[in-house]
Amino acid sequence: MARWCYRHRLVVLLVWVGALFGLGLSASTAGTNYANVFSLPDTDSKRAYDLMEKAFPNSSGDTDTVVWKVDSGSVKDPSVQTRIQPVLDKIARMKGVGGVTGPYSGARGATQISSDGTIAYAQITFAEQANAVPKDLVQNVVDTAQNAERKGLKVELGGQAVQRVEEPPGGIAEGVGILAAAIVLFLAFGSFYAMLLPIGIAIFGVGTGLFSTQLLSHTTDIPDLAPLLATLIGLGVGIDYALFIVTRHRRGVQRGLDPEESAVIALNTSGRAVLFAGGTVCIALAGMLVTNLRFLDGVVIGTSLTVVLSVLAATTLLPALLGFLGVRVLSRKQRRKLAATGSEPERTDNLAARWSAAVQKRPRRIAAFALVVMAVLAFPILSLRLGATDQGNDDTSTTTRQAYDLLADGFGPGFNGPLQVVTSGGDTATLVKNIQATKDVAQVVALPPANGVTVIQVVPKTSPQSVETDDLIDTLRDKVIPEADVTGHVGGVTAISKDFATVTGDRLPLFVATIIGLSFLLLLLAFRSLVVPLTAALMNLIAAAASFGVLVAIFQWGWGLDMLGLGKEGPINAFLPVIMLSLLFGLSMDYQVFLVSRMHEEWVHTKDNARAVRVGLAETSRVINSAALIMVCVFLAFVLSGNSGAATAGVGLAAAVALDAFILRTALVPAAMHLLGKSNWWLPGWLDKALPHLAVEPAEEPVQAAPEGPASAVHGFVRTAEGEPLEGASVTLLTAGGRQLDRVETLADGSYIVSVPGPGTYLLATTATSYGSIARHVEVTDGPLIHDVELAEGEVDAVN
Repeated sequence: MARWCYRHRLVVLLVWVGALFGLGLSASTAGTNYANVFSLPDTDSKRAYDLMEKAFPNSSGDTDTVVWKVDSGSVKDPSVQTRIQPVLDKIARMKGVGGVTGPYSGARGATQISSDGTIAYAQITFAEQANAVPKDLVQNVVDTAQNAERKGLKVELGGQAVQRVEEPPGGIAEGVGILAAAIVLFLAFGSFYAMLLPIGIAIFGVGTGLFSTQLLSHTTDIPDLAPLLATLIGLGVGIDYALFIVTRHRRGVQRGLDPEESAVIALNTSGRAVLFAGGTVCIALAGMLVTNLRFLDGVVIGTSLTVVLSVLAATTLLPALLGFLGVRVLSRKQRRKLAATGSEPERTDNLAARWSAAVQKRPRRIAAFALVVMAVLAFPILSLRLGATDQGNDDTSTTTRQAYDLLADGFGPGFNGPLQVVTSGGDTATLVKNIQATKDVAQVVALPPANGVTVIQVVPKTSPQSVETDDLIDTLRDKVIPEADVTGHVGGVTAISKDFATVTGDRLPLFVATIIGLSFLLLLLAFRSLVVPLTAALMNLIAAAASFGVLVAIFQWGWGLDMLGLGKEGPINAFLPVIMLSLLFGLSMDYQVFLVSRMHEEWVHTKDNARAVRVGLAETSRVINSAALIMVCVFLAFVLSGNSGAATAGVGLAAAVALDAFILRTALVPAAMHLLGKSNWWLPGWLDKALPHLAVEPAEEPVQAAPEGPASAVHGFVRTAEGEPLEGASVTLLTAGGRQLDRVETLADGSYIVSVPGPGTYLLATTATSYGSIARHVEVTDGPLIHDVELAEGEVDAVN
């Protein structure tokens, strides 16, 4: 497939461009129809909602609020009324506004004025739900209301529709993330064209994914958070997957391979790993379905579709783009060196090699240090409290936050999250009396019955996010309503949020067990080992605990919130653990696959665990760290999105990826694998025979795997730097692509001899306990080649 895409690159590019613009045109014509459906079957708040829908079937439009405050006097003063009332009348006449209920009309309006007379509010009911209200209309309402401001009179607005126009323009977070990723890629590659490749793949993958999700929103319920999360994860994996493939392709070109053959090899090695990694991300995302929360179904659809299209772009569009670039995928300096020398052995980065050797020498210390760091970061998770954020968590500069604070000042903290006790029979008067006598209740108002249903508005004394409000809901459900001998249920946004958090918490263990089990099975198939997937599962849990500890410290305790401009502290959104764990498990599996697949390849060749872990870490840590740095930049950019859910997920995922790549995969995993030794690769014989074989990343093979011609040999001596012979050193002959041809151990005098199938260029790798390893390309002509090897203690000079 890679060869076909490379040779038919213009066709492939035109198909992708046509798909992107075609889907974009269709999506812009159809518009959006996102819907936040919090369907919680068998919960008390859902039963309350069903009864309210029966009683008030026409109250479907979004209700927003205009709040005003005077510095002196009263909002009842004629000077204030003559300024505010014409504004409310003008808003009521706007097309798309169903009605305005103000404080200056009748006895009911008087309840909309605070007891000290300094704050009042009016309710604006739109004809549509918040997502369907045109932004132009909402902006017109905001501008009209705020034009009434004067010195001593403050006007603010709150509500879901108003919050939408408060969000920054779309694309800022994405643009900043892409720019940061471009800088990292340019520093990593040193080539402008190579830098553009991962960016282009991510744009095509995310673009087609978002447009497809937008079209699907007309056929199924997809929340408005889904496209934001899809963009967040799509940019991360799209850039990373292309980075892994382009890095392997550049190695091949530097070794002197024809660009087409190098691209084919890159797709057949790293491309397979990308397919596997993308599949694990989708499986982890699909794990959200076991929670049976309809709100998350749309998130699974949007994010999984974007990941699939990003993988498809990396495996089809990328080889086509590589065909257009040819050797220009290298920097100018690298191209000049390639033209002068013909080929350049790919050497492990010196810093990566030194770190890899340090991990091998001191695995216990490094593992202990990494565990201590992760434990300290995970400590705040002990105080994790799930709930829902509201406009009280917005930044203090927003009109929604200021309206929220004004209402809390004028009417009490609980006014922003009233409860609805909905009854369909029984002694309502007694129930109202009992609720009034309940602790932490500030106000109780029974609305006139409709269709046999009575709604009792209950305003708590405490804020919607407080523990006391949660306790009040439990008291009403478990004690007050049963004692009044009525059929009643507690609903409202606050009660729904509490039930959502409870249901999510109850189903979280099943969800975690599901995705860990699926991840274990996939890694078991890939690496033919029981210990590797067990280690990966444990590391994923450690990374999850530490990242949630960071989230709690920032968003629940408020550490650094002002610096980040993310508003006020509060509980962690109930849906966030499920979404974050899905993404975290999927992304961390990527790094596990790329790291361990190289270790596994070396283990298969040499059966030397220490060498396998050392070489695998040395050769993959740089690209893994670059990929992680790109993801961190992309995720942190979503702090600028204006959406609290996306900002929280962005910070959490950035912390998770940074900890996973820079501490777990670079330190704790290799240290643990050194300590475990050969047991890393243990698998019972009966299980090995029963399991199907899955080649995640087969060894690189040029088109001619081994040169043809008369058989020959390479022989010589392996000695120390002092000239002493090394007995028992391992000498391995491999093709230039990495396939093992012969392997021997040196004799007492340090001599060795390996057989060669014919003339050509080969790779001779030598390793000895306590003396590290060294690898060199050797050129065999028509006769035996003499090649002596000198090994220095602690040396690492691995060649891929």
